[in-house]
Amino acid sequence: MPTTDLERHVAAYCAAFATGSADAVDTFYEPGAVLVPQPGAPVTGRSGRAAAYDHLLGFGVPMAAAARHLYVAGDIALAVVDWSMRGTARQGYPLDLRGTAADVLRRGADGRWRYVVNNPFGTGS
Repeated sequence: MPTTDLERHVAAYCAAFATGSADAVDTFYEPGAVLVPQPGAPVTGRSGRAAAYDHLLGFGVPMAAAARHLYVAGDIALAVVDWSMRGTARQGYPLDLRGTAADVLRRGADGRWRYVVNNPFGTGS
C-alpha cells in the first residue's frame, strides 16, 4: 500500500512489485497517471499500466531500488530513483534491466504518495 512517508515510498513500491500482483502495484498510481514502461512509449489509465506491469511481473524477478534524491514542494515531489531487475527470468534467460527514474508524485487527500508520472528510464525516455 502507498505510504504517507515519502522516504519509504520506494521500499513500499518494491514490496508491492514483489507480490507479483498488478493490482497491488497499481495502488501506487493516481487514476490518470502516466507510466513510461519503455523510452518513448507512455501509457495512461489502469489498462495501459496493467499491460506494462504484467510484462515486467512476468519475468518473476524482483525489483531493487533506492531513492537518490527526493525533492518536495508542498504536496508534489520529484523522486530520482536508481532501480534494477537482475536475475534469471522465469522464462530461463538472464535479465539485467536497470535505470534511473525521474518520477513525479502527489500526496493525496489520504496523505499517501502516488505517482502522477512514473518515468523509469529518466532522461533516456
